[in-house]
Amino acid sequence: MTDHLSLAVEIDGSGRHPESWRRSSRTPAESVGPRRWTRAARGAENAGFALATVSDAPLPSGQVPQPRLDAVLRASFASNLTSRIGWAPQVHPRAVEPFHLAAQLASLDHASRGRAAWLVGDDDLPGLAAALGRDVPTAPEARRREVVQVIDAVRRLWDSWDDDAVVKDVATGRYIDADRVRYTDVEADTFTIRGALITPRPPQGQPVVLVPDGLLRDEEVPGRADVVLVGHPDLGAGVARAADVRRLGALAFLDLRVTLDTPGATSAERLLALGADHDDVASYDGDVAGLVALLTSLRGEVDGVRLLPTVLDEDLPVLAGHVLPALSLARVAHPPRPATHLRTTLGLPRPANRFDQEVAS
Repeated sequence: MTDHLSLAVEIDGSGRHPESWRRSSRTPAESVGPRRWTRAARGAENAGFALATVSDAPLPSGQVPQPRLDAVLRASFASNLTSRIGWAPQVHPRAVEPFHLAAQLASLDHASRGRAAWLVGDDDLPGLAAALGRDVPTAPEARRREVVQVIDAVRRLWDSWDDDAVVKDVATGRYIDADRVRYTDVEADTFTIRGALITPRPPQGQPVVLVPDGLLRDEEVPGRADVVLVGHPDLGAGVARAADVRRLGALAFLDLRVTLDTPGATSAERLLALGADHDDVASYDGDVAGLVALLTSLRGEVDGVRLLPTVLDEDLPVLAGHVLPALSLARVAHPPRPATHLRTTLGLPRPANRFDQEVAS
């Protein structure tokens, strides 16, 4: 853990507000095109954010579905446009085979040189079983149990290669040391895994795992969640819950929707134009100075804050140009260093390989 506030940002779609798309002049093609994504990725990094999250859903949802590409694919693309910011695509365990999920995220960590994370999703996805052609858990307890089992399986697969398993010994003709690649045997309620991952162990050992609060029971958090995203409509209740999360051994990041005054309109005017929105997280609406003061007051109370811009194209420039520079100047938050693993940026240790620990015990 670090003595400063880690800042993350959600940069998916047009923004947090469901009507944010109305404030965008981009065509549908431009909304998913490389130019838009390049601008958002570099904007988030240049602002000084430690981490960016990217939402995903295999099926359209909401009253106004917004076009999007696969979250892991976009994170991989963005990782090669940046050198400091971490990337956390959201992936739903029920929608992806655990073996492929582990390989995708390990590959992202290699592609980003150690800046990958996984935002565990468990959204309601009507029609998922039909889309996948198999039975998927729908009851709350069955869904929770599968999330736990998938996280455990993915973490086990990441450890199936030792850090030094790739030897590339030309003299003996060995590319890998087979004794350093471990056999993984997983029997879960809805899936079975045999063998090792096809991808070498990630540069971080394991990518950072972010879990929304409530997805796991408190006793299930240790060893599974590196970061818990605390979303609560009441800020005080969210801070209190963050204290509980920290006692579980995970970092606590508070979700905060932000609507800022811009040169063209006040936050109140902007929200009035967008219409009512019943958000389930704490919110800040106002000027730059007020947000800087609020975030400064949260240092020491939470490990980080994930900012959810109401309208990305309008709020991100204000965050980048005014809010984060002020926090950096006050030494409340610091931009990540180039070529630094995300775990190091967040103050998380590099996990030991569980297979080595099992042998030692």
